[in-house]
Amino acid sequence: KFLGHNVIPQNHIGDWGLQMGMVVNAMIAEEHAIKAGVSELGLESLEHYYKTASLKEKNDSQAAKLSREMTVKLQAKDKQAYDLWQQARSITLEACNAMYKELGVELTDEDICGESFYKDMLTDVVSDLEKAGIAEESDGAICVFPEGFKNKQGDPLPFIIRKSDGAFLYATTDLAAIRYRVNELKADKIIYVTDSRQKLHFDMLFAVAKMAGWLNDDVKPDHIMFGSVLGEDGKPLKTRSGENVKLKELLDEAVERAKAIVKEKNPDFSGDKKTQIAKAIGIGAVKYADYSNNRTSDYLFSFDKMLAMDGNTAPYMQYAYARIKSIERKAGSNSINVSAELEGIKKIALNEPAELELAKHLIRFDRAIATAAAECRPNYLTIYLYELAQKFSSFYNDCPVLKAGRDKRPARLLLCHLTAETIKYGLDKLLGIELVEQM
Repeated sequence: KFLGHNVIPQNHIGDWGLQMGMVVNAMIAEEHAIKAGVSELGLESLEHYYKTASLKEKNDSQAAKLSREMTVKLQAKDKQAYDLWQQARSITLEACNAMYKELGVELTDEDICGESFYKDMLTDVVSDLEKAGIAEESDGAICVFPEGFKNKQGDPLPFIIRKSDGAFLYATTDLAAIRYRVNELKADKIIYVTDSRQKLHFDMLFAVAKMAGWLNDDVKPDHIMFGSVLGEDGKPLKTRSGENVKLKELLDEAVERAKAIVKEKNPDFSGDKKTQIAKAIGIGAVKYADYSNNRTSDYLFSFDKMLAMDGNTAPYMQYAYARIKSIERKAGSNSINVSAELEGIKKIALNEPAELELAKHLIRFDRAIATAAAECRPNYLTIYLYELAQKFSSFYNDCPVLKAGRDKRPARLLLCHLTAETIKYGLDKLLGIELVEQM
């Protein structure tokens, strides 16, 4: 958006398919849930149903068969299945929206265009590919065999778009989504953000869409892959009991740890101020850690490293900003009118090496944004901002600001002001990381 593109967010939630069939099946099995109605159904109960169903299906082929049958029923809009699905979807989205708010994510319900949105387009996707001679039957399923994809045995790899029991798959939905995004939204670039394990799926998806003529040279599909988050043991991040870590619990712990740091460093701050700063630092630390790593690489999740006041971390960047704001406050208490001095600058003279280094880095901000956007790599922006903070630190150590003479002070105040504004724009506006003026 900052570069002038018309960006259309599409929150492609997984609200259709087998996992929903599993949940609905489990809800029907739990009679008390149906009798109680929506009021007693919550996220925890839905999670319980899903976990129970998943465990049962691993050892019970009949249970797995029932879930598949329920998925077909749901896709056929069976009333009981559809009503329960709507309840489950509504409860889940309410929790998602709360998490978006916590993270400062600007997605709204208007941006939701998940798998269920395309449910009425799936039959046409299959029939159109069959009519075009692109899709064919294989072992009862309808498949496309894009050129160049083979299994371990060297046989053509199928892209399955309808199972033998009549159920559609993610592949079918993703093909419908491409048609919608190109034909209805008029997209000329489609950015898919998923983990790297889905690389083969998207390679085949784009190949099939091109075979069908739904993607052409005027539309660029781009799979933006990211790696896994690992625990400090180098294995996928889990709780001590071996379960996946919930984002809410992770953020809550980050804020609590940040609060302890704030209390230690600034015990005189009010309770509300400590809470506000701790929230900005804790949530900012988690977001920045994700942004500052090469997105295609796995990375170790460590609260100690994320919350460190030195190194390429959010607290270090937030402190750098707060430090500059403190200079502005000190200027006021020393009867120095910063605004007047900045407005009165007619010529900028930068003679010290640290001044020149900082100034040259400041004018490279546009390059950092352009590169980060072109390659969809936020870490290019965090690297730039971290280097900016380091260069400012060198400048501040080598070049007195408030005690400088009248001939040098305005230019140095300008460097302080531009550094603060650049950090603010980079962190707050572009990366969505809150800043505070005191830490």
